[in-house]
Amino acid sequence: MKLNDVLNDLQTKLADLLKDSPAKDIKRNIEAVLKQGFNKLDLVTREEFDVQKQVLAHAIVKIEELEHRIAQLEQQPSSNR
Repeated sequence: MKLNDVLNDLQTKLADLLKDSPAKDIKRNIEAVLKQGFNKLDLVTREEFDVQKQVLAHAIVKIEELEHRIAQLEQQPSSNR
C-alpha cells in the first residue's frame, strides 16, 4: 500500500469517526450560540458595508461639487444673482 493510500484511508476513517462524535454536536452548538450573539450585535455584512461605503463616497463628491458651485455663486456680483 502506498503512503498516499494509507493517508487517504486514515483521513476517511477519522472523518467518519468525527461525524458521529459529540465533537460535532459541540461545534454545532457553539456555532448556534455565536450566530445568536452576532444577531444581537446589529452587525452588517461586508456587502452592506461596501454599498454604504460607495454611497458615502458619492455623497462626498456631490457635497464638494455643491460647495464649489456655492463659492462660484458667492463670487458673482449681486446684480447677476
